[in-house]
Amino acid sequence: MKNNAKLKAATPGSQDDNVRDQGWTRPRVLVVLPFRSAALRYVKMLLSLLEDATEKVMIGHKKRFFDEFGADSSDDEEGKPQKPEDFQTLFSGNVDDNFKFGISIRRKSVRLFSEFYSSDIIVASPLGLRTVIGAEGDKKRDYDFLSSIEVVVVDQAEVLLMQNWEHVMHLFAHLNLKPRQLHGADITRVRMWTINEWSRLYRQVLIFSSLQTPEINSLMNRYSSNYAGRLNITQRNFPGFAEQVIGGVEQKFVRFQTESFLTEADTRFKYFTEEILPTLRKDTSGHIAIYVPSYFDFVRVRNHFKKEGVDFAQICEYTSHADMSRARTYFFHGQRRFLLFTERFYFFKRYRIRGMSQLVFYQLPTFGEYYSQLLNMVDGGAAAAASGLRGSGLALFSRFDVDRLSRTAGTQTCQRLLKSKSSMFTCDA
Repeated sequence: MKNNAKLKAATPGSQDDNVRDQGWTRPRVLVVLPFRSAALRYVKMLLSLLEDATEKVMIGHKKRFFDEFGADSSDDEEGKPQKPEDFQTLFSGNVDDNFKFGISIRRKSVRLFSEFYSSDIIVASPLGLRTVIGAEGDKKRDYDFLSSIEVVVVDQAEVLLMQNWEHVMHLFAHLNLKPRQLHGADITRVRMWTINEWSRLYRQVLIFSSLQTPEINSLMNRYSSNYAGRLNITQRNFPGFAEQVIGGVEQKFVRFQTESFLTEADTRFKYFTEEILPTLRKDTSGHIAIYVPSYFDFVRVRNHFKKEGVDFAQICEYTSHADMSRARTYFFHGQRRFLLFTERFYFFKRYRIRGMSQLVFYQLPTFGEYYSQLLNMVDGGAAAAASGLRGSGLALFSRFDVDRLSRTAGTQTCQRLLKSKSSMFTCDA
């Protein structure tokens, strides 16, 4: 506003570069969240900071916002109280992951659901923005409103990882690009570093996550390019969840050797199919569930099972509710000896897998607490109880699974397992 007054008082035809204080478009802050419930908490916090005890702030479309982002019927889902505490906390409220809206802030008013090009802050989910950004070749797509973003806040990145990480990468790839249209921008007021396409060097990126993963690290390394540098604050020591396994379940950790990260997936598959699976098939005394974090690995193992004629049921995040129930029933009653399921299925459903006498982790879980949660479900079923079988768990890992192993077994145990000459380690709950 001071620059506006300065320009009014300036001599006609004169040019002062000190008044260059704008970008191509108005939005400056982008907040990326996984669910509507998270957006609700964010807006409540923002409004509480903007409200002044002596001066009332007018809020536009407040009722509409609370109607659309408030609690939905999923909060009353039957059986939810029996699920783990972290699940109840994460999935409380409105868990729709397709939303986007702008926030316009003025001296005495805040307008929710403002049009993007009239907004100061954009709050959205990756999916919500993907529907606007579109893809190469789409007739109707728009990403110019992201051309002048100066601050990006990504909260609960670990949840976004379970949704669709490709949407997050696609979003970041379209930040601070040269706009296709001017959208009313005054070129004499646009900062020179914006015109020179250096905005990414001034952009601040804040990513918050309950855990560290290669995907999140890659996002930071690729798109956090601020000239002032980058700061990574992470937890170094983890107590682990192996000690939380109860019921006398035998735990085995098996390390396999791999040459590089690029060949790790192929080496893991080869080791599993040639060393682990034949042993599991020979032992016909119980039911075996196999936990596969990556959907691509799940498809690969599933196709191998079909090719080899393995008697198995399968559940993934794309399985219908009816097929999920059918697969779990077949497995529990012994009509299918193996059950293959993905991490994302467990993340979103958190169903109890009954009838397991052995649980195999094709790869250690992203979330360390899943290790103890799942192993505490191992009971073997009626057949195992009658024969006196003892439940067990087996986890495959390589030297590239340091983060997963630390969160699961604990930092000290992780270091011991990686340095040991032995490739198999056994402990009892």
